[in-house]
Amino acid sequence: MPSAFEVAPSGRAKCRGCRGAIAKDTLRFGERMENPFGDGEMTLWFHPACGALYRPEAFLETLARTGEEIPDRDALVAFAEEGLAHRRLPRLHDVQRAPTGRARCRSCRTLIAKDTWRIALVYYQEGRFEPSGYIHARCAMPYFETVEILPRLRRFREIAPADAEPLEAELRRPPETDGSTGS
Repeated sequence: MPSAFEVAPSGRAKCRGCRGAIAKDTLRFGERMENPFGDGEMTLWFHPACGALYRPEAFLETLARTGEEIPDRDALVAFAEEGLAHRRLPRLHDVQRAPTGRARCRSCRTLIAKDTWRIALVYYQEGRFEPSGYIHARCAMPYFETVEILPRLRRFREIAPADAEPLEAELRRPPETDGSTGS
């Protein structure tokens, strides 16, 4: 059975991307795959935006076959195509200020200082998204190969207007290469 878009018959399913509830009577994206834990198939449900962000290849393949009316179709296609063009973008999961100074950046390997912007990453494995650490916001370019990620980040978290400008500046700031612990 191929992946599909359908209207949620109940509000019981949770999105595999953001883990939020998928409301009854709203459109959802279902990626069907072999069940790695037993016989048969299983369906991973996503909000359409989460499907475009986290599973771009399956999302675009299904979108090409569907007759469903997809709200914000052009924006979702752009997110999915960008995710295919930059192979690490589907790992992007969240943005936040570091609560401690103990995490290491997966790009530059230096410590991420307390209260600085960091980007949370996830890996997709066997139908599950597993947390995989953080990168400095300033390491977005070497890690994702693009700094145009603020619209994607806004899909995961509401970014206050007062935070948007400093976050954008940090994304555009070049990474430190001197081996310091960074700020």
